[in-house]
Amino acid sequence: MASSTDVHVRICAQEIIKYDLEIKALVQDIRDCSGPQYSLMELNSQIKEKFNKLRLRIQDLEQMAIEQDRETDRLAVQAETESQRRQMVRKVTKESLVETSGNITESLMSISRMMAEQVKQSEDTIGTLATSSRTVQETNEEFKSMTGTIHLGRKLILKYNRRELTDKLLIFLALALFFATVLYILKKRLFPFI
Repeated sequence: MASSTDVHVRICAQEIIKYDLEIKALVQDIRDCSGPQYSLMELNSQIKEKFNKLRLRIQDLEQMAIEQDRETDRLAVQAETESQRRQMVRKVTKESLVETSGNITESLMSISRMMAEQVKQSEDTIGTLATSSRTVQETNEEFKSMTGTIHLGRKLILKYNRRELTDKLLIFLALALFFATVLYILKKRLFPFI
């Protein structure tokens, strides 16, 4: 009949195996995770929690090995404890790798966000430049049409200035002719003998 110590050793070994499988499943979840940073951090904290529980159960198993009455049982439990401890050391290395990969993932996501912001700013700048370019082209077209209008106005002003000069000369000649005619008539009427 199995003693209660053997039952406790088996239960502890089964819990160690359970935690080991849960850690492996969580590591696989991290490998498969493509989600946001907080989900990676959550999985990472779950792995740390499972490692702590695994560490405690291995310590319990170690304590049970010390408490064994028979030397063969004690050596068997110590061998199992040492085996579990070695496996845990390899898993701790995996845990640090997972944490490092999580940090790298966080850095890459941060860089990705920064690049997305830069692309957005570039798109905004290109849109602003395109709008400014259209405005400059429209203003240039308006200046061209205004230049044509100004040249036409200048020609018209010069033409009216010439007509004004011509009109003044004609008025002056008409007045001179009028006064000459008035003087001639006055001379003939008032001074017929001259």
